[in-house]
Amino acid sequence: MNSLPQMQWRGRKNENTLQRGRAADARKGETSDAGGSMKSVRLRLLIIALLPLIVLMPLLLLLGLSRWTSDYDKVLIANVESDLRIAEQYLSRIIAGTGNDLTALTSGAEFADILEQGSDARDDFLATQRAALGLDFLYYLPREGLARSPQWPVITAATHGNATTGIDIFSADDLHALGKNLRARARIDLIPTQAAVPTDRTAEDRGMVVHAASPVTLAGQDGVVVGGILLNRNLKFIDTINALVYLNPVTGGGRQGTATLFLDDVRVSTNVRLFEDVRALGTRVSAEVRQQVLGDGATWLNRAFVVNDWYISGYLPIIDSFGERVGMLYVGF
Repeated sequence: MNSLPQMQWRGRKNENTLQRGRAADARKGETSDAGGSMKSVRLRLLIIALLPLIVLMPLLLLLGLSRWTSDYDKVLIANVESDLRIAEQYLSRIIAGTGNDLTALTSGAEFADILEQGSDARDDFLATQRAALGLDFLYYLPREGLARSPQWPVITAATHGNATTGIDIFSADDLHALGKNLRARARIDLIPTQAAVPTDRTAEDRGMVVHAASPVTLAGQDGVVVGGILLNRNLKFIDTINALVYLNPVTGGGRQGTATLFLDDVRVSTNVRLFEDVRALGTRVSAEVRQQVLGDGATWLNRAFVVNDWYISGYLPIIDSFGERVGMLYVGF
């Protein structure tokens, strides 16, 4: 049997062991609390350090994206301005070439011989030359008939000895008088167009014409030869512009782009599409572009709404022989 002193000694030993365990647990708790407190402080410091980046990073990204978009738009607008100048040069070449063809015709020895053979031979010759030169009309106007003809500046200049070519707008009656079904070819039904100026008109029946006149003083004749090209529905003209502007001269491939000729604000020749195989003839330019180009006479170089989508666009005004703004030339992509 254990003696009482031994039992008391063992009890005190167990109690000391328990107290030491409790003390160790207390120290561990204090260490854990201190570690947790340190981790909390570090987390807070990390959040404070990162907070400006978290807030500013999206703003910096947005600012950088906006700057990049602005710079990219400037590059695209510079490209469309260059494209527009190519289109303008081609139209100028058509105008100048038509005038040169008439000057060469009226000053040639062959025409002088034809004039001596009478009016029938002259008219047959001009009909043949009209087809050969790709003109829509070509006729001789004697001086005595000038008083009865419309007073076009190009014809007036030719009567004073100056061969002249320009853009003119012919009425439906003017076109009908020239024959060759020009009035029907010129007429284009208008299509309601988003963002265009409201109108009650249902059709464009006028014609935009490259109009040329050259004086004739051969074989005792005194008058002018007048010729021209109707640009309404002239898809060869507009497709040639598109090929010149967007054809890659190195690869032979083409960039995607569009071109349009406007009479006033109406598309009279275009490769802009309403649907896959339907050109947007008869649709109209947006009111904003119309005001700047036709109203103010300024070139448009910016994004623009074209029929049913947004394009990087260039528009410039077309001036007729009277000095009036009568249409626009457009390219865009």
